Amino acid sequence: MDDGRQAKWWSRPATGRPGRDEPESRGGGEGDAPSVRPDSPAPTGGAAPADGPAPLVGQEPQEPAPSRPAGPPLHEPDVYSTPPYGGPGPWAPAPPVQRPTPAHGTPVPPQAVPPQAVPLPPQPSPVTPQATPVPSSSSQWLQYDPWGAPGQPLTQVGPPAGSEPGSRKNRRGGAFAGMLLLALVASGIGGGVGAYVERTGGLTTVELPQASHDNGDRAPESVAGIAASALPSVVTLHVSGTAESGTGTGFVLDARGHILTNNHVVAPAGSSGDITVTFSSGETAAAELVGKDSGYDLAVVRVKGVSGLKPLPLGNSDNVRVGDPVVAIGAPFDLSNTVTSGIISAKQRPITAGGETGDGSDISYVDALQTDAPINPGNSGGPLVDTQAHVIGINSAIRAADSGKGTERGGQSGSIGLGFAIPINQGKRVAEELINTGKATHPVIGVTLDMKFTGDGAKVGEKGPEDGPAVTKGGPAAKAGIRSGDVITEVQGQRVHSGEELIVKIRAHRPGDRLELRLTRGGEERSVTLTLGSASGT
Repeated sequence: MDDGRQAKWWSRPATGRPGRDEPESRGGGEGDAPSVRPDSPAPTGGAAPADGPAPLVGQEPQEPAPSRPAGPPLHEPDVYSTPPYGGPGPWAPAPPVQRPTPAHGTPVPPQAVPPQAVPLPPQPSPVTPQATPVPSSSSQWLQYDPWGAPGQPLTQVGPPAGSEPGSRKNRRGGAFAGMLLLALVASGIGGGVGAYVERTGGLTTVELPQASHDNGDRAPESVAGIAASALPSVVTLHVSGTAESGTGTGFVLDARGHILTNNHVVAPAGSSGDITVTFSSGETAAAELVGKDSGYDLAVVRVKGVSGLKPLPLGNSDNVRVGDPVVAIGAPFDLSNTVTSGIISAKQRPITAGGETGDGSDISYVDALQTDAPINPGNSGGPLVDTQAHVIGINSAIRAADSGKGTERGGQSGSIGLGFAIPINQGKRVAEELINTGKATHPVIGVTLDMKFTGDGAKVGEKGPEDGPAVTKGGPAAKAGIRSGDVITEVQGQRVHSGEELIVKIRAHRPGDRLELRLTRGGEERSVTLTLGSASGT
């Protein structure tokens, strides 16, 4: 240009943006003339185009643009008149100037001011020019900043990826869910391992703690000490006869092989039966009957050819007190070497046992020791020992709960804590007589008792055997002045309530012992003293 002004390129606004069916004309480069519509007349004489807009009120008319040669446009019309293609034209308000925000630490290049031919004074306008609305799009090309620092990445709408609050919450929620899942898996594995260890006892071989082996010694007065001392002297008897058989217990009296037991234990053998003795060690030996007495319910057998026998020491039953601890040893129901313990429940308990024959020949009268040590069938004949392992009684009878008739010797009922033993003082005397003579003697007073008397005491009968006198002539009772019809109420100061009790009290003594009796005659009480006689047993 020769007028000294820089030319401005104006973009003529079209009625609409070219569509897809209308090809757009593109400029060839800077300095080329813009395109002119084919139907628009060429400018002449520097006059303003006929279709150009009228100048605004108060605005000076501008010089018309110089004529440009006709031809294809060098570039696509710029709607926003973005530099470097010139300032805004009169036909379209200019958009707000883009003021880019620089990145931290990035220098901003100086802004280029588009050249103006003549600075125009500010012109008031009643209408505030509005920027052409920018299409709302998330495309990154619409965020392109030509003034940004070179090499910077294209900006994105909104906060950086992954910095949204929702993303943080999602990540936190995912981390929490992962930790919860890990805890559940760990607890499941731990529970499974614990169950396996509890069920199998561990992952390795189980070795349980155990006390060390001791020498087996126990205090001599303990039940274990008593049993250890007495068991070698206790035997089990198996008896068989032509009609019946039975099992019982006995204990060694001396080194010669004599063994004491009950008469009802060996009774099934009769005169031709077999008696077998089994020792605590398990050895067995045949035995023979030495003697027996049904009135005392005692018998002695002997084994031969056996050495090393250990006699069981005998105690003194007169020294026993109620409440003393005792141990019973035997073979209840053929269970040999069984040990039970208890106390002495009572003394001088008058009992009668037997009577199965019906004639009274097998009835035994015992002034017994009562114990709560369990005694059962098979214990008969076994020892009842004290804390020193000394024999104080021979277990003989029990009170059965289902009998209701009295004391039994051979019943099969179990123990209810009422067991009875023959005092060893009486057993010793009878055993000595059986070993020495084969028979035992019974102390007697020489009277026949009325066993049907229901009053208190033992009444002397009116007649004796075979209609003889009730008081034997020249006997102990006749010498003491006892008469038929007298009622004896005491023996040695002990009360007597029946004829059986009088027999028991008399047999608790030896023949030749002096006894003091108290009796009632015609309503008067009297005391007499007599010396016991002797009679052979059966």
